[in-house]
Amino acid sequence: MCRDAQVSVRFQVGSQFAFRGDKVRWPYCTKRLFAVSGTIDRKDRIVAQHEIHCQYFSQEDLLGAGCLDMRLAMDAAESSIKAFEAGDVLFPEKIVQIFNDDTQERINCLPATFKKDKICGVKWVSVFPPNPVKYGMQNLSAVIILSEIEHGFPIAFMEGTLCSNMRVGAMGALAARYLSRDDAEVIGFVGAGEQAKMHLIAMKTVRPSLTKCFVGAKEPAEEQQFIKEMSPILSDMEIVGTKSNLEAATKDADIIVTATSAQAPLLKAAWVKPGAFYSHVGGWEDEFAVAKQSSKIVCDDWETVKHRTQTLSRMYKDGELTDADIHANLSDLILGRKPGRESADERTYFNAVGLAYADVGIAYAMYQRACEAGMGQDLKIQHEMIFEHAHLKDWVRLDSPSSV
Repeated sequence: MCRDAQVSVRFQVGSQFAFRGDKVRWPYCTKRLFAVSGTIDRKDRIVAQHEIHCQYFSQEDLLGAGCLDMRLAMDAAESSIKAFEAGDVLFPEKIVQIFNDDTQERINCLPATFKKDKICGVKWVSVFPPNPVKYGMQNLSAVIILSEIEHGFPIAFMEGTLCSNMRVGAMGALAARYLSRDDAEVIGFVGAGEQAKMHLIAMKTVRPSLTKCFVGAKEPAEEQQFIKEMSPILSDMEIVGTKSNLEAATKDADIIVTATSAQAPLLKAAWVKPGAFYSHVGGWEDEFAVAKQSSKIVCDDWETVKHRTQTLSRMYKDGELTDADIHANLSDLILGRKPGRESADERTYFNAVGLAYADVGIAYAMYQRACEAGMGQDLKIQHEMIFEHAHLKDWVRLDSPSSV
């Protein structure tokens, strides 16, 4: 039925009837009606009883909605961690399919559910390390699906590379909030790729005092690309390339970030000055002495880290690091169970391997913002159930296999 300019729709869920408006918060998005039964749409047309829609968001939709907002990502990640610690998150083991043991080309499936929000999500992410050199293509791509768990229908299909990269940056920034000096002025990068760029935005968000950035990469051209792309975004920062001199990139830094695909001890302990905070993003990127000289070592989840291939993982397997050497998980700092930085000159070390439930939490926050901004496209999943299609008899294939 229609009242004035607003369309109200009446639909049946089981044996109950309810009224939903085209712009109500149902309860996931204000933009478009989620149709699960007979309705009248905004043009007063009858919508099929079993028509199902969700929203599709491209990377450009999300960017245009203002989702590249590290505060949004940090708040969502922090809320996700608190929800997990409160027992509100279902977090199954991820599924990993490795196609090449030498290059670690793989596709991972990572699900999580937030019970109070009644949202289930999954990130489908491919990591193909040889892509940049071999094909000139990015090495990571992802998509995310969100579903509501009241009826079990999907509500969004989203580009997920933006969310995935933002989650990595957000976790590093959350750690920096507790472990870096609050007067940090200089940040140094080993690596100049997408994760380094996202970390610069993240660290500048949590430490606005940062005024100078050094970047050292395998090729000076990568440093120049970093400077070209990041200078317009952070116009109040001086960004300097070091022509692949990694010592020059890190020795004066209050915050150090290594974000590379290398499996080698690139960062030397002698380059980490007293008071520096180090965020370790990749695999084996620093010599063991970096961790050994640190006053505090914090992980996103130590039990996960120690079974991977990061520097800390290698140290643990070699007997160079024990459980007792780990100061805390990030959740311990967020919930106040353990202290963060306690003196100006202590060196602090953070290593994250990824908590997929944080990806889902950030994706849901991005989805809400994109809906409020009116971005995205309607994606019709089905018009009606399979055997309700009037032309099904014309579509069914009953041909017998051709004989040889």
